[in-house]
Amino acid sequence: MQGLLPFSLSIVPNEVKAQSPASYVNPFIGASTSTAQAGVYHGLGKTFPGATTPYGMVQVSPNTITGGDNGSGYSYEHESIEGFAFTQMSGIGWFGDLGNFLVMPTTGKLNTFSGKLANPEEGYRSRYTKSSEKASAGYYSVMLDKYKVKAEMTAAPHSGILRFTFPENKDSRIQIDLARRVGGTSTLQYVKVVDENTIQGWMKCTPDGGGWGNGDGHADYTVYFYAKFSKPLKSYGIWSANIPEGQSRKLEAVVSDDYQHLIATADVLPNVGEKEGKHLGFYTGFATRNNEQVLLKTGISFVSIEGAKNNLEAEIPDWDFNGVQQKAVKLWNDALSKATITGGTKDEKIVFYTALYHTMIDPRIVTDVDGTYNGGDNKPHKPTTFQKRTIFSGWDVFRSQMPLQTIINPTLVNDMINSLVTLADEKDKNYLERWELLNAYSGCMLGNPAVSMIADAYSKGIRNYDVDKAYKLSVGSVEKFGNGDLGYSYDGAGIALTLEYAYTDWCVGQMAKSLGKKDDYVKYNKRGQAYKNIFDPEKKWFRPRTKDGSWQAWPDSGRLTQWYGCFETNPYQQGWFVPQDVAGMVRLMGGNEAVKADLIHMFEKTPENMMWNDYYNHANEPVHQVPFLFNRIGYPWLTQKWTREITRRAYKNSVEGLVGNEDVGQMSAWYVLAAAGIHPICPGDTRQEITSPSFDKTVFKVAGGTFTIAAKNNSAKNIYIQSARLNGKPYNKCYIDYSQIVAGGYLELVMGPKPSQWGAKK
Repeated sequence: MQGLLPFSLSIVPNEVKAQSPASYVNPFIGASTSTAQAGVYHGLGKTFPGATTPYGMVQVSPNTITGGDNGSGYSYEHESIEGFAFTQMSGIGWFGDLGNFLVMPTTGKLNTFSGKLANPEEGYRSRYTKSSEKASAGYYSVMLDKYKVKAEMTAAPHSGILRFTFPENKDSRIQIDLARRVGGTSTLQYVKVVDENTIQGWMKCTPDGGGWGNGDGHADYTVYFYAKFSKPLKSYGIWSANIPEGQSRKLEAVVSDDYQHLIATADVLPNVGEKEGKHLGFYTGFATRNNEQVLLKTGISFVSIEGAKNNLEAEIPDWDFNGVQQKAVKLWNDALSKATITGGTKDEKIVFYTALYHTMIDPRIVTDVDGTYNGGDNKPHKPTTFQKRTIFSGWDVFRSQMPLQTIINPTLVNDMINSLVTLADEKDKNYLERWELLNAYSGCMLGNPAVSMIADAYSKGIRNYDVDKAYKLSVGSVEKFGNGDLGYSYDGAGIALTLEYAYTDWCVGQMAKSLGKKDDYVKYNKRGQAYKNIFDPEKKWFRPRTKDGSWQAWPDSGRLTQWYGCFETNPYQQGWFVPQDVAGMVRLMGGNEAVKADLIHMFEKTPENMMWNDYYNHANEPVHQVPFLFNRIGYPWLTQKWTREITRRAYKNSVEGLVGNEDVGQMSAWYVLAAAGIHPICPGDTRQEITSPSFDKTVFKVAGGTFTIAAKNNSAKNIYIQSARLNGKPYNKCYIDYSQIVAGGYLELVMGPKPSQWGAKK
């Protein structure tokens, strides 16, 4: 942690201008993997600070590490940079992937391996001046101390451009590690010099090379590139490490001293213009004048080299770095204008727009500019009705991220459902997996979250996909992954599995009801009640059963026991997840007053900083609906109180500004919705809970025009709703229907310093 700036610092990327939403974005929020700061192995936000565009295929970003649970490849506290990659994952908490086409400007001796964080002088990585590091929407720059080179980068949707300002040096160079991959290595690469300014090729990334989940995520993809240099290729070459036959390519091997020695002693092949190999790099050398700028622009494709070339030529036909940056900023301003806020402090505005920004990285497009994508059958496809999208972090994003998109970006929701439905066709599957990455069925986490997304979209009238296939795949999913004949799950995370499966069974039932499938409705709605099968009336809480129906032994720490029938959580946190039947859950738990007391206890025992804990653990998704449960039991002012507390305590304008992993937009989407004053408990049900807005006014662009939530007399003390008017008429419900939001309208909430009976059940 030496050299780390204090995590309490507020990092503002540029001068904030009220007129420009993009100017509020601070990509450093959450950009740390530090377990020391988090106090738990999960680390912090794990976002990346580099340049990208809304839902773009390309992310040009600094990478500080290849090994460890560092999914974004970057951590703010690291003191050196190993290069700038063109693909990144955002906020994921497993061994990561992507981080491909790693570019580094260097001078002096050619090094063929990056070296390690502990001793960056050994390889081509460089220490950097932390104060020189700048990031904003669509732009990143840093000064590399070792080479005295300023590196700048910006992006277009399918391509990116780097601008390096070199010192005077006769041995300047740009080098590209073609084998590099965040969670391991690419297993095979190809590169060819096309002309005196251009190279092209590909990098094949298979599970044998680690990657997502160190291979357990089954990520298997090929990145194609087409790259042009502003300075002619007069002195160039390839390096090729001699990787022995049978050598492990998983992460633990790749980061080992022995493997690193193989890379460090790679054969350097001057003037070789074409090669295929297991561990390749490319370099081009040249003399530079002081402050001479050398640029590299690259198109990326997951389909073909021709696709990468077309992507680059369509988006960055010239060398106008500033022009590309300006277009990226415009794309961000247009995207971020889907939700605009009035009021709040400058830091709160930065937190809001950065949160919205983080919800607009995934699910990203993987179609080329001509609409072609690589399918699950490894063949090109060219749909006419949707854009193929990827990185569906289902278990996380069904809760807030996808519900947010149903409001501000329903086309994206249609795209994602189409992407999963067609993927099942392409892979001849009859179910939807829960975590998709570049066509890989990774099986990460648990439940059937794609079923939730589909049921939620369908209930909201978002139906531009093959509804029949989507329904059949939803049925196939809950039949393959479910509570079975026993009506509960008993292996390992029995509580978590039983509750999540019961919820998505209910989701299928709701869709069946709307489709007129009466028998299916009865069947799956009944299965949605399976949560009752694991409630122990003696312990007055959910408890895992064994296969024979007996209860598992109750631990000394009871429902606070981490991993007891749960996954990454404890029964106290997981047990509130019965979104499909809150009333039934409350009855089991002893009624409204008992539940109120228990929820208050949970929140009051939560640490002030809201970092990972045994009570309200906002760093982990299973509790994200919990603050809104007060609305359902007649105490909406407590929902108002605690959501305001969470938005204040768990989100900051600083590197540690996310208390847990960003999880591909989920953590940020929760903030966007809650800070605006709405949030669902149960995706698949169109009811949206109303809570205390953090801002004086939030305006969403919706299908019907705009929907405004205005908080009159709002302040840090006036957090309680006293009365409300919807479209000018008195409104006394603590919830609103999705249809009322997307139709457009105006919800005015009058705020005050004390709880009121507004919205309480009569």
